[in-house]
Amino acid sequence: MNELIREILTTNATKYETAEFLQGDPSWFMHQVEGRANREAMAFTASCLSYGSRKQFMPKIESLRQLFEGGMDAWIREGRFRNVFPDDNRCFYRLYTNHVMFQYFAAYQQLMSEYNTLGEYVRRHAKTGLEAVECICSYFSKQGLSVIIPKDATSSCKRVCMFLRWMVRTDSPVDLGIWSDFIDKRTLIMPLDTHVLQQSVALGLLTSRTTTMSTAIRLTNKLAEVFPDDPLRGDFALFGYGVTHET
Repeated sequence: MNELIREILTTNATKYETAEFLQGDPSWFMHQVEGRANREAMAFTASCLSYGSRKQFMPKIESLRQLFEGGMDAWIREGRFRNVFPDDNRCFYRLYTNHVMFQYFAAYQQLMSEYNTLGEYVRRHAKTGLEAVECICSYFSKQGLSVIIPKDATSSCKRVCMFLRWMVRTDSPVDLGIWSDFIDKRTLIMPLDTHVLQQSVALGLLTSRTTTMSTAIRLTNKLAEVFPDDPLRGDFALFGYGVTHET
């Protein structure tokens, strides 16, 4: 990797990994609740709803946050979501019907009954970022929720990787780092979508144009050349590059 690309990445990472990044980003929601369990549940749910237009999904996530007054862990654990999401096919957000949301929260409640928290489930089943993606996909796939969470780690699993970035990375004004004691941030996988792919190709970090897990891993390895102790710092770098090169 040439020095110009390194400089672009390091400069943008420093410029954009700030508290101001939270404004308008789904990571903002996990900072609006208190306590590890609530933040974990809020973050995972926000990541699951983060697709499509931010102007559309941000209000949907906010509508959920208003329901439980900061106590999302108990809201799920006690089954209070059943009063909000009738098991019918009315649309909640895009492909997510009330039925889908009901099934999602019911599966999350079941996970809590078995493992207490999502974090404890991942702790028992994963030692690396990729293993964490795989075990999260596996659990919710068995609950028939592939419409929300990919059935396996063949695709890039962008939203799951983004959630893991939030949970694992430390020393960040954005990410929480509450899973850093059992997942090493050096093993995290870059959250890859079409937009990030385009930026990566433009910078010469990738030649592939498919959003698969193998592509996400290749991109992560390239970013590790610049940020060896924290490859996903490159997520902010590519975000910044995209902002400065919007047309």
